[in-house]
Amino acid sequence: MENLELRRHVTIGQYVSTSSPLHHMDPRFKLVAFVALVLAVTFTDSYLGNAALLALMGGLIVLSRVPARYVLGGLRPALPILLLLAALQILLYAPDFTGEEGCTTLVRAWFVHSTTCSVKLAVVSAARFVELLVLTSLLTLTTTTTGLTHGVEHLLAPLQRRLGFPAHELALTLTITLRFVPTFAEELERLIKAQVSRGADLGGHSRLRAVRRAQALLPVLVPLLLGALRRAEMLTVAMQARGYVGGRGRTRFVQLHSTPRDAVALCLALLAAVAIVVLPWPW
Repeated sequence: MENLELRRHVTIGQYVSTSSPLHHMDPRFKLVAFVALVLAVTFTDSYLGNAALLALMGGLIVLSRVPARYVLGGLRPALPILLLLAALQILLYAPDFTGEEGCTTLVRAWFVHSTTCSVKLAVVSAARFVELLVLTSLLTLTTTTTGLTHGVEHLLAPLQRRLGFPAHELALTLTITLRFVPTFAEELERLIKAQVSRGADLGGHSRLRAVRRAQALLPVLVPLLLGALRRAEMLTVAMQARGYVGGRGRTRFVQLHSTPRDAVALCLALLAAVAIVVLPWPW
């Protein structure tokens, strides 16, 4: 039954209170630093650059005071897909299609064409996935739903004043989406356990375990979707019953206050992101 435990491996959308420096950081500064680091991950395509980003992610995990095993536990559900994509990228990569030069052929037989560029693509892609997962997990693990909502709303407030952009509604939608990820994982876990208790075969002893499990999960998608719609309707009714009104003119009970430490932390994050992108890494 350990393989059916899904919620404990979902770190995105969870919040863990550890009173760390990241927890006390202003959500607005934290969101800007998050976007800067995500851009650094996106535009870094070298081994050393991604190694530096992974080291930075390790430092952030230590700074958050959240157990590293818990943060990295979110990789477990995606590990089979990640390994499959890496294998496909290594074996079926076509450098002629992307226009890359200087690739050394490692294996070429029939439809298999493995080069140094394909290995680099697989390693960098896997590193990027880990970095983005850790960043997103740390953002929700160290920030409450209220903090995320107010942070996004404050950052989008200029667009709302000048262009009429629905900043509050978008902020609320984004934070609700993140916070519902563990809820959907719990719902999926409950449905899978119900299927197994009724004799469903998830391919636990099959050589094609991943394929059998994917086929067995298809019937679960319909009740999962219906459950998501039901929860959305219940949330809508609850918000209307409490007199929720979004948009311009809405007051805030929670007021965000920044400190010099927030500005220093943001500057360090921006410097690290720019340095990782700009530095000419040899390989």
